[in-house]
Amino acid sequence: MTTMRAARFDTATGELSVQDVPVPRPAPGEALVKVAACGICHSDLSLLHGAAPSRLSVITPGHEASGTIAELGSPAPGWSEGDRVVVAAGRACGQCGACVSGAAWDDCRDLRVMAFDYDGAWAEYVVVPVAALTRVPEGIPMEQAAVVADAVSTPYAAAVETARLRPASAVGIWGLGGVGAHLVQIVRLLGAAPVIALDPLPEARRRALDLGADHALDPMAEDVPRRIRELTGGNGLDTAFDVVARRTTMRQARLSLAHRGHLVLVGVTTDTVDLGPEADYTIGRHTVSGHLGYRKRHLEELVRLIAHGRLDLSRSVSAVLPLEEIAEGVRRLESKEGNPIRVVIRP
Repeated sequence: MTTMRAARFDTATGELSVQDVPVPRPAPGEALVKVAACGICHSDLSLLHGAAPSRLSVITPGHEASGTIAELGSPAPGWSEGDRVVVAAGRACGQCGACVSGAAWDDCRDLRVMAFDYDGAWAEYVVVPVAALTRVPEGIPMEQAAVVADAVSTPYAAAVETARLRPASAVGIWGLGGVGAHLVQIVRLLGAAPVIALDPLPEARRRALDLGADHALDPMAEDVPRRIRELTGGNGLDTAFDVVARRTTMRQARLSLAHRGHLVLVGVTTDTVDLGPEADYTIGRHTVSGHLGYRKRHLEELVRLIAHGRLDLSRSVSAVLPLEEIAEGVRRLESKEGNPIRVVIRP
């Protein structure tokens, strides 16, 4: 097979179209993966709307991918054609200080991101580094495996690495889309109590309760920080995750923190962080951290949790569409039609 179908985005014209393009060939250390499924993420919307830059003038989007190895560019111990895999969406630059020193590829200081810096997986095939592959057991559906590579791994990394969440921590989550809905499941799995979910959409709040939240609040209601303190015995939140990261949500989350509370900003926007009174950070011992992405080991840990029944992603895929309907999938996510967790493309 010499050609394939791929969704191509022209950054100059803003046009997204499905085209016939050459099947890429893997170089040594790379694998050609036949894509089984690829999610549509809000980061993809940022690319399509020009809010997130690309290093290429025309690029194939899509960075939440699963599939099977179709070809190896060179022998790779432990890997064979036909292996089921989920793909980490990054490759090392090979030139920064971390890369030159021999650090792990996901310690790269100028990490290239799939679908932004090199072609992604809204296509029949994608070329990725062998180092980015994680094996997927037979019992995990490929559509679920695909969304692990961001919609699940990003909130998981935010909880276990950036927040270093401890059992019995009081947790609040602002924004209950794909990342926020999975974050509800993850913090409950890690023992957070109580889990307070916040979203203006009633459907999103109901879903959060079904996924394990103890309380679901409308952030547009009056005096939300006071209500959060009532629900936490007067203490406030040990950890507040802001997946929206707008000026209003950042302020509300900050005002809801307990003594030594930690605000973790997971959403990416251009809004300015409102730090508030300096005394909150000295006397109140508050901290604020930004979070982006995940490490390869997070994918491996999540696959193990799913395979052993600790994490249930059966409700994570809201719709599966063919590649030719990529524009419809983008529209559904953008309009929040049906309040999707993830719309997935099957090439």
